[in-house]
Amino acid sequence: MSHPPDSPFRVIAMNSVEERVLGSIDIDGLVKSVCDLIEMPSVTGEESAAQRLVASMMRNVGLGVDVWEIDLESLRKNPHFSMGVDRKEGLGVVGTMGGSGGRSLILNGHIDVVSPGDESNWRYPPWRGTVEGGRLFGRGTVDMKGGLCCALHAVKAVRDAGVELDGRLFVESVVGEEDGGVGTLAAVIRGYKADGAIVMEPTELKVAPAQAGSHCFRIRIKGLSAHACVRDEGVSALDKFMPIYHTLMNLEAKRNSMVRDPLFSRFKLPIPLNIGVVKCGNWPSSVPEELVFEGRYGIGVDEDVGEAHRLFEDAVSEAAGLDDWLRVHPPEIEWVGGQFNPARTPSDSVVSTTVAKAYEDATGSLARIEGVTYGSDARHLVNVGNIPTVLFGPGDVRLCHRPDESVPVDDLVKATRALALTITRFCGIH
Repeated sequence: MSHPPDSPFRVIAMNSVEERVLGSIDIDGLVKSVCDLIEMPSVTGEESAAQRLVASMMRNVGLGVDVWEIDLESLRKNPHFSMGVDRKEGLGVVGTMGGSGGRSLILNGHIDVVSPGDESNWRYPPWRGTVEGGRLFGRGTVDMKGGLCCALHAVKAVRDAGVELDGRLFVESVVGEEDGGVGTLAAVIRGYKADGAIVMEPTELKVAPAQAGSHCFRIRIKGLSAHACVRDEGVSALDKFMPIYHTLMNLEAKRNSMVRDPLFSRFKLPIPLNIGVVKCGNWPSSVPEELVFEGRYGIGVDEDVGEAHRLFEDAVSEAAGLDDWLRVHPPEIEWVGGQFNPARTPSDSVVSTTVAKAYEDATGSLARIEGVTYGSDARHLVNVGNIPTVLFGPGDVRLCHRPDESVPVDDLVKATRALALTITRFCGIH
């Protein structure tokens, strides 16, 4: 489906080849591809079937495809490794096209999604793509099967327009982003590097050259069990949790008040501290002898990770030191699960400016430059692969990880148009 002459996407800063590429975008096929991926469940840790489907989709758009079994045991030895689920296997999938004369570009998207939870909370079936009111509903529409399909259909448009690239293009479909990024780390270690990269996470179509970090933690608080009828003879781990909780909330407020980065100026909490799991006690008539809580600790873009950990650990230690019981039985802190370090690419880098200009020319709207407060695989591309990387993709992160996840179809089209122009301009054409 091409756009008619009065299309809202009609813009002027393009040559005839670029216009031909954008005219080749198959909007109906794009929506169908997202629906096909939604219908292939790929909850984190169970991604292999979906990865095989993506490999087939890559071949259908003319990419050469590399599929390999990730050596998880070897990967564990890498200092950047983190994995929050007990994954039995993982497939790497990378599609390739183009020559070797121009700049090389990576388009990176993750195939894993979080569980839909209680499906009775969904108005639309989570494992079936549903279009209604100009939006596409289903698990992964935003995070981030939609963005991955935008990349595939941008490639398809380039090929259908008969355009040959000077530089090399890589499209990466990766596993395990939600729990630590093993798929992208494996791709970097396998040798997939480039002059620039785009991660198609949901940025509301903003160009994001910076991402905050987030590290997961677990804290164990000991109490002393007693029968509830003599509660005062025990020590409730729940009671001892409360001063630790209030200390951490104060730490969050203090740290966020010190963030001055203009890329994060609109966020009230650019580096949030969230407690997501609390487990306490084992019997209603017993004083709880232990409480374990887990959470996510935000880390500033340019902050030293070791120093950030020290601030957190010192805050917990100081709070414990004010309590007679906790002074003798201090909380135990572990850094566990997904560990997403922060990352930054200069806003004036070639990949940043190319994506921004491509978005403007493809949509007629001014590009917005902003950081994101969530962790992503961009940090492996930047920190391990030394690849200038931006995040850019359709949808709003606020709709991720919740019932009735959805993305505007218009966002999918705009992202595909911008990616198609970026490919031709960054890699160059014959």
